[in-house]
Amino acid sequence: MRYSALKILTQGLTGNKGWTPAWRQPEPKSDYDVLIIGGGGHGLATAYYLARTYGLTNVAVLEKGYLGGGNVGRNTTIVRANYFLPGNSEFYSHSLKLWEGLEADLNYNVMHSQRGLINLFHSDGQRDAFARRGNAMINQGDDAELLDRDGVREYLPYLDFDNGRFPIYGGLYHPRGGTARHDAVAWGYARAADQRGVDLIQNCEVTGIDISGGKVTGVQTTRGAIRAKKVAIVTAGRSGQVAAMAGLRLPIESHILQAFVTEGLKPVINHVVSFGMGHFYISQSDKGGLVFGGDLDLYASYAQRGNLPMAEHVMEAAMTLMPIIGRAKVLRSWGGIMDMTPDGSPIIDKTGIEGLYIDCGWNYGGFKAVPASGDCLAHLIATDKPHEVAKGFRLDRFRTGRGIIDEEGTGAQHNLH
Repeated sequence: MRYSALKILTQGLTGNKGWTPAWRQPEPKSDYDVLIIGGGGHGLATAYYLARTYGLTNVAVLEKGYLGGGNVGRNTTIVRANYFLPGNSEFYSHSLKLWEGLEADLNYNVMHSQRGLINLFHSDGQRDAFARRGNAMINQGDDAELLDRDGVREYLPYLDFDNGRFPIYGGLYHPRGGTARHDAVAWGYARAADQRGVDLIQNCEVTGIDISGGKVTGVQTTRGAIRAKKVAIVTAGRSGQVAAMAGLRLPIESHILQAFVTEGLKPVINHVVSFGMGHFYISQSDKGGLVFGGDLDLYASYAQRGNLPMAEHVMEAAMTLMPIIGRAKVLRSWGGIMDMTPDGSPIIDKTGIEGLYIDCGWNYGGFKAVPASGDCLAHLIATDKPHEVAKGFRLDRFRTGRGIIDEEGTGAQHNLH
């Protein structure tokens, strides 16, 4: 079924009884050209671009739970292209361009809202750093505007500008940044991939990866063995565990990142706002809830829940930046498993096993990277050559020390990125 305004109108007038399932529920076949382990945003996007761009439709996505049940449904929905270093900047610039045409491409409303993102700064040194970042963004072809104190006040009058410890000096404004509806992104890619013939296999956990003579031959699952010429591991915080089935040890750690949402409120925050003196970021959803988050919980874990000390830390940062949030009631919180690399930048590469590919290490950048990650991994799988905008995301950079992309400048400590 193709979605349109007319279809919504006619369904509304007939009791919404004519909608068809968004995708099929096929049984797994015994053999595929490509298997993608992981039915989150990155895996579904990869399957879609394999089918759309390269005509590869004998493809299956294997998900141990339900589609979109992992990090793609557990994040703060921010979309941006305000990276600084070569390697990251061109990749996220490419991703933002894909975001801007995504709804028309998928014929699906992912609620992409380019409401603008403002990174605040609170010192002269931070102003200089953000000026450099803004210039790098402009050189990359993206948009950036350096705001002074009055410029920020015009957009964000509700902030505490005269906080004794963290007075607001100004901000870097990224007008094309914004948000999207996280689960709608997964559903849109799933529906579009299914329409092109990709099999989406839910409740199918991979329990082993078959290798013969240094080449991948398929996988073992809870629904039987499945053969394949190529296999891609796209499992976010579980990447290390899945890669271990193939005898690989990845240079990643898995940490928990909490997010929070308040009760629905009248519109008050029209942008995405990032605090410069504490890792805190906030926006308002279309339903009215304030969606916000902060730092990692700072210890390795596979639990999809956070700890109370970090929750308290995030609330303190929120109150420091905008005291009005103290009147809002927190409705719920959740945790996503973040796969953190030593330099804070991702990996999209072939492994040392022929036919086995890896897409992981997204740190804080996973949701905004979904379109470009899928596009670039599909290119790599189809051509066995890295996409031009992802050629820096090599797995061996951590072994050789060449090509490290340390965006935060914090060194080789996973949890600081």
